[in-house]
Amino acid sequence: MTSTPLRFAPAQADTFTRVVLERAAAHPERTAFIYLPDRSDATDPEHLTYGDLDIQARSVAAWLRERRATGRPVLLLHPPGPEFLTAFAGCLYAGAVAVPAPLPTDQGEQLARVGGILRDSEAVAVLTTSTYAPLLQAWLDSLELPHVHTLATDAAGLTHAPDPEQWRPATVRPDDLAFLQYTSGSTSDPKGVMVTHANLLANEAAIHRWSGTREHMVVGGWLPHYHDLGLIGHLLQPLYAGGVAVQMSPLSFLKRPRRWLEMIGTYQVEGSGAPDFAFELCTRRITDEQLEQLDLSSWRVAPNGAEPVRAETLRAFAERFAPAGFRAEAFTPCYGLAETTLLVTGADAAAEPTVLTVDAAALEQGVLAEGTDRTLVSSGTVRDCEVRICDPETGGELWDGRVGEVWVRGPSVTAGYYGNQAATAECFRPDGWVRTGDLGVLDGGELYVTGRIKEVVVLAGRNLYPHDVERAARSADPSLARGAGAAFGVTADGREHLVLILEVRLQRSSTAAPHRGAGNCATSPNEPADDRRPNPALNRVATAVQHTLGREFALPVGSVLLVRPGSVRRTTSGKVRRRVMRELFLKGEVTPLYEVLDPAVRAMREGTS
Repeated sequence: MTSTPLRFAPAQADTFTRVVLERAAAHPERTAFIYLPDRSDATDPEHLTYGDLDIQARSVAAWLRERRATGRPVLLLHPPGPEFLTAFAGCLYAGAVAVPAPLPTDQGEQLARVGGILRDSEAVAVLTTSTYAPLLQAWLDSLELPHVHTLATDAAGLTHAPDPEQWRPATVRPDDLAFLQYTSGSTSDPKGVMVTHANLLANEAAIHRWSGTREHMVVGGWLPHYHDLGLIGHLLQPLYAGGVAVQMSPLSFLKRPRRWLEMIGTYQVEGSGAPDFAFELCTRRITDEQLEQLDLSSWRVAPNGAEPVRAETLRAFAERFAPAGFRAEAFTPCYGLAETTLLVTGADAAAEPTVLTVDAAALEQGVLAEGTDRTLVSSGTVRDCEVRICDPETGGELWDGRVGEVWVRGPSVTAGYYGNQAATAECFRPDGWVRTGDLGVLDGGELYVTGRIKEVVVLAGRNLYPHDVERAARSADPSLARGAGAAFGVTADGREHLVLILEVRLQRSSTAAPHRGAGNCATSPNEPADDRRPNPALNRVATAVQHTLGREFALPVGSVLLVRPGSVRRTTSGKVRRRVMRELFLKGEVTPLYEVLDPAVRAMREGTS
């Protein structure tokens, strides 16, 4: 696919700082960013021009230079909105290392995660908004970090910042760090990926060539700004191309998925991507009446990534929204990860996605073969980097058609993990290749991603992919179709067992109290007699799951837990955190509405929890 040439080429800039400066100097009056607040706020969209972005970034940069933050990490804790972009640009202008992170608005897991990022990055300052600055400063004081200062980067906060005229450019080189992208933690503890200016420019150029972004193009989305696709794809790519970024909050999308599609029509968005679950959610939740009000004819590039891409999702979404002008060829499945800045491969936006029907049994043995019982969606061709498939144990390269670990080499491959030499040595090789931890297969020059190495469940010599098991389980009963699932393996009685946790939605009266499966009663003698009887509706669902998986995979599934909606942990991009769910299960910290456990699994868990 060819792209429209840029009026002035960012490729001539050697840092992303220079890109922003050039854009602001050339077109200060042009809108760079639009934020759509939740409609319950009854407020108008917020606009930020390239000129205003430049002026505000200079104030932030002058404040950071006063605190000797050049070359040092700075934590960015913002709600969705233009203040984050101002803060990020301010870090670029100061030569500081931006560290985007979720705003810790609760006292649970998120607060602990951000505290871990703060310590791991050794940030010297925190940028936020006036609303949250006092709370975050109190939090920092409680952590006994008096050297970490806080600045609000909204209009009210910047009245106390230095005059923009006081800013003096820092010396920034291509190999200097632009930001730290903390990984989602779907399979391990979060680590700070070191993204240099050269990495960022190389990946933005690759995205431009793949998707055909151009000046004035509108790119929109709802993914968090601390997520790699949300940051690099939805915010920085428009800056790179001289276009417009339109953003709404993730919560606004989850509450009313139609707002995402309404935004596309209102602002004539050409590029907007999301994980697979978002397209599936829209297909389910948007009514016929709402569909009649949508205009998706401008949507030219619709990346689908961050989790396994399902052919059923692509087909159902394209059919459902064709009357609104959506074209199936707009779907561009892609593959990427933080360790490669973002994009690795992407499908052609001018053609419908490539789908293979393969033999599931052969795939479980690591071989791609024609069949009828499993579909794989291509994540596109290799263009701006090198990709090879390697044996996870030996590192030896495998022939096309064999499943192995995806390795990547190229200018977008980052410098490793910040302050973590052991993890860097494990994944980043001296010859420039990075081990992704993902399983995939090359066929006809196209990459098909099949799963994560650390999540594959090995049963009776077969490699079962968790998302395949979860997909089949959700099809077993309508009450499971809208919920998430987590499949994982545990070792009990000297062998591997499959455990499946599923969110279930039944009538309220059917899920009034937790229950255990028949023969596995774990209730207290003091509980009412009714609570000791298995719930018939939940028993029926669990039995349907066992029968469906037994029929589809020809394996006994003795451990099924049904939980309330929202119980299955996910990352910010929607990935199921299977290893976290496994740890919670082993600790006895999963509260089921109903469960049936293999006796060996129950004995093992009771011995470890």
